[in-house]
Amino acid sequence: MVTGGAGYIGSALVSQLLAAGYRVRTIDNLIHGGMSLLPFISHARFELQTGDIRNRADLEKALDGATAVVHLAAIVGDPACRDNPDLARQTNADGSNLLCDAVIAKKISRFIFASTCSNYGKMEDPKGYVDEDSPLKPISLYAETKVGFEQYLIERASSEFCPIILRFATAYGLSPRPRFDLTVNEFTRDLAMGRKLEIFGESFWRPYCHVTDLAHACRLALESKKEGLGGRAFNIGTTDENYTKRMLADHICTELGSGAELISYVQRGTDPRDYRVNFKRVKTTFGFTASRSVPDGIREVISAIRTGLINNPYDKWYHNIYAS
Repeated sequence: MVTGGAGYIGSALVSQLLAAGYRVRTIDNLIHGGMSLLPFISHARFELQTGDIRNRADLEKALDGATAVVHLAAIVGDPACRDNPDLARQTNADGSNLLCDAVIAKKISRFIFASTCSNYGKMEDPKGYVDEDSPLKPISLYAETKVGFEQYLIERASSEFCPIILRFATAYGLSPRPRFDLTVNEFTRDLAMGRKLEIFGESFWRPYCHVTDLAHACRLALESKKEGLGGRAFNIGTTDENYTKRMLADHICTELGSGAELISYVQRGTDPRDYRVNFKRVKTTFGFTASRSVPDGIREVISAIRTGLINNPYDKWYHNIYAS
């Protein structure tokens, strides 16, 4: 059972699981529409339940017969949580806690949780890397809710309940539900469309991972032996895919063959988030390696725009906007 299966990562995961032969049910409130699931709606092994993880009855129905859960449903990102704090807490905290309790009551052992590398906040050593043993320093409501639920899961891990925490790098690339409010996709869109791009804090670090690879990591976590995994966190990404915003802009201009004249940089002495992440644990434990790099994702977005596949990348449906 996948929560948030109509979303950016969820729709990519549903596609991969069906291709691998799984029976897949997803619960989604379709706040961003359900067009991403149209290719699967007639699939014999797919079931869509329109519902909300904040509703106990919806969860009971969604979990009936499930043998594992991947929890992706959330109010995603700092801006969305800042603009909708009550909804963020109700969904990311209360709804997640309710889901966890229901999963344990149903005696479902395998539980995969999509957390975030933004939990690290700002690394202490500007020349070093953070890993899963580094202190968590959430500086946004979004990260606070993720850290809070990580702790909720860790406290309940047991021989019968195996929660696995995946701290995702910043996502990019195209999925059945495209987004253009993510750094790589947003920068690429603006420069490909000939728009001016103002970049703040260009020297601060973030890790990046293609949406397809994030979905693949969920599948690996589902299929790995449970021994020693319960309550453990894994950064999801690749160590050599850490970039500053200036580095991203340089790659985009290289792929476009132009665009540098459209970019202006706004100096920012400090940034509350600055983290370069080590991803050794997930490679060692799950054998995870990324299949795509940031330049691959940039070319993918450029192609979608230039061919007209996406003719208005500024449409609200490509952004995580929530009704107040």
